[in-house]
Amino acid sequence: MQPFSFLQATKPEAATEAVSANPQAAFFAGGTTLVDLMMLNIVSPAHLVDINGLPLTTIEVTGNKASIGANVRNGDLAHNRIVRQQFPVLAEALLAGASAQLRNMATTAGNLMQRTRCSYFRDTAARCNKRTPGSGCDALQGVNRNHAILGASDHCIATHPSDLCVALLVLDATVQTLLPSGQSRHIPIGDFHLLPGETPHLETVVQHGELITHIHLPVTRLARHSHYLKVSDRASYEFALASAAVALSVDNGLITESRVALGGVATRPWRSKEAEASLLNQSPSAATFLAAANAALAAAKPQTHNAFKIGLARQTLIRALEALTESRN
Repeated sequence: MQPFSFLQATKPEAATEAVSANPQAAFFAGGTTLVDLMMLNIVSPAHLVDINGLPLTTIEVTGNKASIGANVRNGDLAHNRIVRQQFPVLAEALLAGASAQLRNMATTAGNLMQRTRCSYFRDTAARCNKRTPGSGCDALQGVNRNHAILGASDHCIATHPSDLCVALLVLDATVQTLLPSGQSRHIPIGDFHLLPGETPHLETVVQHGELITHIHLPVTRLARHSHYLKVSDRASYEFALASAAVALSVDNGLITESRVALGGVATRPWRSKEAEASLLNQSPSAATFLAAANAALAAAKPQTHNAFKIGLARQTLIRALEALTESRN
């Protein structure tokens, strides 16, 4: 780990000013990913700005909108009464991730910004375009069992690790940030994470010095009827091989509204509008769910060692939809 300076910010504006003024500066909150990467010399910020003291730790509902502060810990968010009642998919996704100890440290904003767990990214002896632009991607010809089958490019096939972000997609979340200029902006969660394309080192639309302050969620009937299912090599403290977040509204025996997102299989949290279109105006049935799963994975392009993810993701989505509809009965 390289030496660094440390500043405790007391106001959001001071935090953005401190980071934006130094190209080698970074925000520090829970540190559950950042400290790991610093110890591995994957990232070496020269200046850390501690934002734990900022007033961004509340969960509030005003009218038909819930607002979650950027510094809310994952454990607190998962066990919050409002979240469990109004956004079950969010609580389930959080409890499926990491461990209780990590959830008690990790923050909402940190989860949004976490880096891939690709072993080549975390190995400084390997070629990785995400870590060192233009160096190449050893995962393409290497052991790529855990890598992406959706949204990949010739420059990067690393999967996005977050469970939370998959759930946020089906909840139509909006991310609020504070720019160094003092202005705020609101980013739809579907626009927040970038596909790798030719620039896999650019992972989100967040600018240097831009501070995430809140996540906003619409309070809807659809959100209340939602579910998250994760499949991994072990039951806890493991990243998804495939996961599915789903939300459905059913009226008079037909699906009138749906949201479908996949995790563990794509280079960013993956919303499937193809699956959603397939579900619309159909009865909840095995045939309907199979058609939706086929639509969701139709564009999958497996690598040498991860073709199994197509079938696994398909079955994970079917099981998630079945569990959700069974809970209505």
